[in-house]
Amino acid sequence: MDFAAFLQAIKDAPEYAAQIAHVRELPAREARFRDLDHELHPKVQQVLAELHIDQLWEHQAEAIDLALDGENVVVVSATASGKTLCYTIPIAEQLYSRPVSRALLVYPTKALAQDQLHKLAGFGAGHSFTAETYDGDTPGNQRRRIKKEAHVVLTNPDMLHVGIMPYHHTWADFFRHLKFVVLDEVHIYRGVFGSHTANVIRRLRRIAAQYGADPQFVCCSATIANPLELSEKLTGLRFKLVDRDGSPQGRRLFAMWNPPLLDEKRADRRSTNLEAADMVVKLMRMGVRSICFTLARVQAELILSYVRQNLAGTNLADTIMAYRGGYLPAERREIERKLFDGELLSVTSTTALELGVDIGGLDAAILAGYPGSVASTWQQAGRAGRGRQESLAILMAVSGGINQYIMQNPEFLFDASSEHALIDPHNRFIVGGHLLCAAYELAIRDADRELFGDEMEDILEVLAEHRFVTKRTAWYWIDADTYPAGQVSIRSAGGAAYDIVLRQEGEDDRLLGTIDDATAFNIVHEGAVYLHAGVTYLVEELDIEDRIAYVRPADVDYYTIAMQISEVRLGEIDAEKQLPHGGSIRLGEMAVKSAVIGYWKRKQVTEQDLGREDLQLPPSSYDTVGLSMKLSAEDVRDLQESGHDVMGSIHALEHAMIQLLPLVALCDPHDIGGCANSTHPDLAAPGIFIYDGYPGGVGICEAAFNRVGELLQATVQTIASCPCESGCPSCVQAADCGDNNEPIDKQGALELARRWAAD
Repeated sequence: MDFAAFLQAIKDAPEYAAQIAHVRELPAREARFRDLDHELHPKVQQVLAELHIDQLWEHQAEAIDLALDGENVVVVSATASGKTLCYTIPIAEQLYSRPVSRALLVYPTKALAQDQLHKLAGFGAGHSFTAETYDGDTPGNQRRRIKKEAHVVLTNPDMLHVGIMPYHHTWADFFRHLKFVVLDEVHIYRGVFGSHTANVIRRLRRIAAQYGADPQFVCCSATIANPLELSEKLTGLRFKLVDRDGSPQGRRLFAMWNPPLLDEKRADRRSTNLEAADMVVKLMRMGVRSICFTLARVQAELILSYVRQNLAGTNLADTIMAYRGGYLPAERREIERKLFDGELLSVTSTTALELGVDIGGLDAAILAGYPGSVASTWQQAGRAGRGRQESLAILMAVSGGINQYIMQNPEFLFDASSEHALIDPHNRFIVGGHLLCAAYELAIRDADRELFGDEMEDILEVLAEHRFVTKRTAWYWIDADTYPAGQVSIRSAGGAAYDIVLRQEGEDDRLLGTIDDATAFNIVHEGAVYLHAGVTYLVEELDIEDRIAYVRPADVDYYTIAMQISEVRLGEIDAEKQLPHGGSIRLGEMAVKSAVIGYWKRKQVTEQDLGREDLQLPPSSYDTVGLSMKLSAEDVRDLQESGHDVMGSIHALEHAMIQLLPLVALCDPHDIGGCANSTHPDLAAPGIFIYDGYPGGVGICEAAFNRVGELLQATVQTIASCPCESGCPSCVQAADCGDNNEPIDKQGALELARRWAAD
């Protein structure tokens, strides 16, 4: 399809309101090939011939040669660039040369593991060697056979953590002959999840060594700034980097789309959800297969609902579905199948489909909101494109600081390098849980400090005080009747997930989906609207003790947004910078107490506020790392003399900086917390506080501290360029503000940001 003509037709339409802020053409790229230095096993050569692979792209050949030389390799290349061959060929070579060998393939999602299993079939899985998935969906009656027979096991970090390593003695033969470990999509392993996964991998290496194995690692990643550093932090090993992408790519048009202003004084823009739904409908009516990525589950469901309403009465209405976490496994597999088989024209999805699951050829990708990083943006855009055919990607802005910044500064996306993926393998809160798991698996010895860090002994002493472990010649797990891995969640800092149960009169209760502990209070509090596969439910009861949210079908035309407040106390300071006019910014420990205090009702389609309801939910408390920005007496005096509200100024600046923080750290604004205080007791002055939203911190605020000048400059530019008069969601308001964005002083925030950025 001629997408340039498609975009021009939109511009020529009478209802067009200057939404297209920028279009960049990314030219087609020719393939670059390279011969292997190694001669492959005859059976592998035969398989490649049967698959009609007679040449390898440059990055594939380089990675395969390094792997066959015994090196740990990390491969960085674009979406659909054949990274799978970089590890399947070395694994197949090993299995055909030495059939007793074993390989463990670790993927961040179950869907990706299932998808890759089908690709392994082409290399002989099922007849020359055995490959199986082993995850939470694997039937119990098959697990014993897989442990004994499988040459290649495909799993995820969660199952490795709770279902394989605690029972390593039943996998003894597999671990004894383990030759390769593959970590696919390693750019996903950042923040809390990445820090947990790094400890899971250290436990894996420790168990493999117990059985006499020292496996090689092959990592694959989308484009990030530090793939080599990330791979080495994840595993604790040295790697060789392969980043010269030799794959071909068709011409791509990338459009930046800003919803039209409805009220210029308030900078109120049309809903991104409506804009995205309209674009999906346009593409579907033209027979163009597309994917619409969203920032949250509720957004995916809302856009699905809007599209179906628009297409009601046509055959097209049934050719779009939503895809997200929280669906039951059978639902997800069915949607994946329909996408691959071409039964669906479109899908609305959270990041769950950002990864390399083969969902067939798509022509267009719509990003309903900046996904939080340059790496994710290109990963999502790369889901569209069939071989060398032309494709379209559209980034649609939402009313938020970083989205509007990108609309005004498209070079940030096209010309800047990708962000650094941040993890902290030695975060003491995370390490503590994994030391419990490690002690359960094998006694912990002094040599394990190389894996778990210099604080290992100190953390074990604390665990011993709580009667979890005891020290004799080594550190041993005490209570044989308990199972620590089941209590350590690696996807978040929270506890066990909540079940979402459908309760209808006259029918048995039915499990509808699940939700993680960290977001349960925000999404399934009493009174919340829960959207699932295009159907609307109302949460009647949240049973916190049994971790169940009971819902019923409800015909309502609104959705809900939770409100959260926080308060902080300061601990030890790690670093400090002086700000102009006597202010200061400090990086250090913080104790955070936060609570969901209520929710807003917002009308579907029009986004009209329908009022606020209060909630009484238990608060959460944790220690983390954050930034404290102290105003000097001169800052306060000058703001007051200029007629600005000091509290409104710092409140507005806190919101703006949090929205823009992903510019300098690979994170999502939801990974960060913040608050402002007119007279904080630990500062004896007004202050702004921004902190990592996870116990112990995961390096986000540390990265922000190191680049705070850039963050302040971007904040100045974003606030100054916003056309609103007194502050709006595009610059200094936050949709989930527990104080209802009161007070807010946009101009005071701008003046303060300019003062601090002047250094």
